[in-house]
Amino acid sequence: MSAYQAVVPPREQVIPIRGLAHRLLHWGPDDAPLIFLLHGFQDCADTFQFLVDALPRGLHFVAPDWRGFGGSSRNDAPYWFPDYLGDLDAMLDFFVGAQPTTLIGHSMGGNIAALYAGVRAERIGRLISLEGFGLPRVDAERAPDRFVEWLDQLRKGVKESYYETSARLAQQLQRRNPRLPDAIAQFVARAWTQPAADGVILRFDPWHRLTNPVLYRREEAEACWRRVRAPTLLVLGGQSEYRRRLESHDGVNEVSRWQSCFADLEVRDFPGLGHMMHHEDAPAVAAVIEDWLHRH
Repeated sequence: MSAYQAVVPPREQVIPIRGLAHRLLHWGPDDAPLIFLLHGFQDCADTFQFLVDALPRGLHFVAPDWRGFGGSSRNDAPYWFPDYLGDLDAMLDFFVGAQPTTLIGHSMGGNIAALYAGVRAERIGRLISLEGFGLPRVDAERAPDRFVEWLDQLRKGVKESYYETSARLAQQLQRRNPRLPDAIAQFVARAWTQPAADGVILRFDPWHRLTNPVLYRREEAEACWRRVRAPTLLVLGGQSEYRRRLESHDGVNEVSRWQSCFADLEVRDFPGLGHMMHHEDAPAVAAVIEDWLHRH
């Protein structure tokens, strides 16, 4: 299988954010306005490479590895979602100060971006979410069982995820997602792993896998979304298992839900793409983003 060759090489930077070393990648000229790329769960900054290569030159992209992912420092202890908002707030202080900026987030990164754009509305000028549409509502009656599950997991501890080679992981990624091209799967698998004594391990703190004992409160997320002032683009995949799961659970069309919350929203849907759309067909996703950025 041929390997993916980056068109625009990244530059790496490590900065201290709220007591942890955070690794970031930059693409494009330093003097251009910044666009932040926020990755999803178990991903890392590196795999925005395909999207960057497909977007116009002359833009300056910066993509952090969230705490406990990629090359950023680990908690080596349970993680709490609000910390990502705190980390993003500190990153914007570091790079742009009070100047409004653009956020592009995928999945978990899209959820972080949308929440942040509501609670710090003055800091975000444009918001793009790739499949970052939140989680299903959770019945409060599940709280006791969730705490039990979390306590049991704390007692048991966590283990690293091992693979014989990154090529084996690439094969597994393609079995899960047959829309993923060979070269992209290889690139992603290498970005997600690091050498270990008996193969490779994921560059991912296994403490992330613990059940969150705090139930997801959809009403609170939507309250934040209703305060977003920035023009917003939501990009969806018609083959996304996460979208299907969410809509079947709540019985609500996700587009209509977002339209009821965001003041200035445009929705684009790719019927043939899934949740990892920017890996599956980066040029198509980039074309939509480029057009929207040009109009906003």
